[in-house]
Amino acid sequence: MQVSDSSSRILAGLLEARTGQQLTLSRRWRIETALSSLLRARGIATLDELITILVMGSEPGLSSEVVEALLNNETYFFRDRAPFDLIARHALPVLAERRKAAKRIRIWSAGCSTGQEAYSLAMLFAEDAAAWRGWTIDILGTDVSGAAIDRARSGSYTQFEVQRGLGIQQTIRWFEETGDAWRAVEAVRRPVRFQVHNLLEPPPHPGDFDIVLCRNVLLYLCAEKKALAFDRLASAMAPDGWLMLGAGETVIGQTDRLVSDSAARGFYRLSDPAAETPRPRAARGA
Repeated sequence: MQVSDSSSRILAGLLEARTGQQLTLSRRWRIETALSSLLRARGIATLDELITILVMGSEPGLSSEVVEALLNNETYFFRDRAPFDLIARHALPVLAERRKAAKRIRIWSAGCSTGQEAYSLAMLFAEDAAAWRGWTIDILGTDVSGAAIDRARSGSYTQFEVQRGLGIQQTIRWFEETGDAWRAVEAVRRPVRFQVHNLLEPPPHPGDFDIVLCRNVLLYLCAEKKALAFDRLASAMAPDGWLMLGAGETVIGQTDRLVSDSAARGFYRLSDPAAETPRPRAARGA
């Protein structure tokens, strides 16, 4: 299936307009693979025919299906394990002390895809349940993809998906087999909730997240939208909160609201916490 330059540009423009994500020339090889199943299901012979239908607007909802198909939902449990070790070894002990009066921790997994990152965070707490007894742990997973969020809410994964990042003991302990799928147990699902959200929009619960994870998402944004995304992420953080990015991402040269935390390499903190407006800690789900 040949992808013409004009078709590539139109599809890239549609993706950026809906999500802010760029489909750069180096990534346009994905178009054919990403859309092949959609074309078969719709009975559309070529990408040029797809473009014609999109431009004519004769099939409502098709553009949303195209955007969903073009999004990169790559993820797996405990992806790049080191960040989760850093959270477990450094962030959670510090937060346990800082938040011992309120006994509540709120974490935002931005760009969570099908939910594995959010559930991995929940497992960190479940594995030390006694230490967190009596605490309110609120883990919010968001993604621009409605299809990905629907899957995340189900908490169900294939054998292949469970095996990516989880050992046998973790699988048996934190998942139950249901037919041909594995579903996270109640202890892992309970602290996690999901919602559709575009990172470029105002954040949920501004100024209230103790940890914000936004890993391998900003790579797909242009400089202007990346600066806006950093502004949104900074606005979501508690004054003493942390941001964690992907290994190939940095705040350097991108924003003046965030700086590297010298005491916790791998985390970023607000450059001027005093300039941020603290917000009352809302109840879970607010």
